[in-house]
Amino acid sequence: MQKDQAILQCTALCKAYGPRAALKDFTASFFAGRITGLLGPNGSGKTTLLKLAAGLLTPTGGSVTVCGQAPGVWTKQRTAYLPDRPCLPREMRVGQAAALFADFYPDFDRAKANALLAELGLAQDEQLSALSKGSREKLQLALTMSRKASLYLLDEPLGGVDPAARSCILDTIIRNYSEEAAMVISTHLIGDLEPVLDDLVVLREGRLLLSGSAEALREERGKSIDAIFREVF
Repeated sequence: MQKDQAILQCTALCKAYGPRAALKDFTASFFAGRITGLLGPNGSGKTTLLKLAAGLLTPTGGSVTVCGQAPGVWTKQRTAYLPDRPCLPREMRVGQAAALFADFYPDFDRAKANALLAELGLAQDEQLSALSKGSREKLQLALTMSRKASLYLLDEPLGGVDPAARSCILDTIIRNYSEEAAMVISTHLIGDLEPVLDDLVVLREGRLLLSGSAEALREERGKSIDAIFREVF
């Protein structure tokens, strides 16, 4: 994909869980070469949007496409999704987790993963149950970022980890991100993430509240993204 080409496109996208609408008439584009912060309070629809893009949920209305295709087998091969909760069995070892990703994803770079794991201080024979929350987050991030995907969806990658781990996680994201891909990061920790964001998409009660270039919004309002968010909510 060329830089500035839309990787993820949402048009009048809706998702309801029974009578409750989690996403309402949402339209936005996410581009190659751009890191987009997906912001909003709890229950605003952030995780629902990421799951729709990852092909884990089916829209109630509207459409979502990845590289021009509706989510399915083809798009899942090009989408790297980091959920907001641990998804690997606790009895598994670090090396086994890397081997599982290598077997499951054709675009997984095992050598890159091994280098990242070593850099993050994660030994191949460590059992996941013995890892701290921060180390488990680092493991899942290292595995996700070792894929050569067109779309990276990271749901709260900084959630619940200490400031030192946050810095390490952010550094890992930036150094291993491809400008041929689009990245969407859901977060509550705006202050930590703000320096790396190119664009913003802000949700409230399932609707698009605000979107645009992070730099342009800062210049227009004369304050940080964190301050803008606090003002809005």
